[in-house]
Amino acid sequence: MATEEKNTTAAAAETGSPAQRVAQATAPSSRVDRVRSASTSTDDSASAGRTTVAEGVVAKIAGIAAREVSGVYALGGGGARALGALRDAVNATDLTQGVKVEVGETQAAADITIVVDYPAPIQDVAENVRSAVAGAISRMVGLEVVEVNVDVNDVHLPSDDSDDDAESRVS
Repeated sequence: MATEEKNTTAAAAETGSPAQRVAQATAPSSRVDRVRSASTSTDDSASAGRTTVAEGVVAKIAGIAAREVSGVYALGGGGARALGALRDAVNATDLTQGVKVEVGETQAAADITIVVDYPAPIQDVAENVRSAVAGAISRMVGLEVVEVNVDVNDVHLPSDDSDDDAESRVS
């Protein structure tokens, strides 16, 4: 009987569903995934709390980083770029155009749609975009970037700009 009482007491001490118990058993004992350095202040009142970064913030950081890469003409597909031109005309540029992100507690993933300048090597531009976006998200937000997918939607030809200039001069 005493053994039976110990087993029911131990079972009562476990809380949650079987999946929650497995998660508790496999979860690290600490809620943080980085080791605190010795030089960091130990004042608990200054470090209490939680910071949540919205997906829109991460998307904006990714968009800015991608636009700064040499060889990137624009971000987004055809329709998004057309709408972006209207936004630019009224001075309401959308820095998240062509960017989709997923943000977890400690990780992020990004999908970037770009237009590459001709004759820039597409693979080099895509790799530079991956590196720039991952670096910016890691540095500014502190999230581990698990993947950055780059979709090259179009190639911008220098002659496209001269055609636009000629049309605007005729009008």
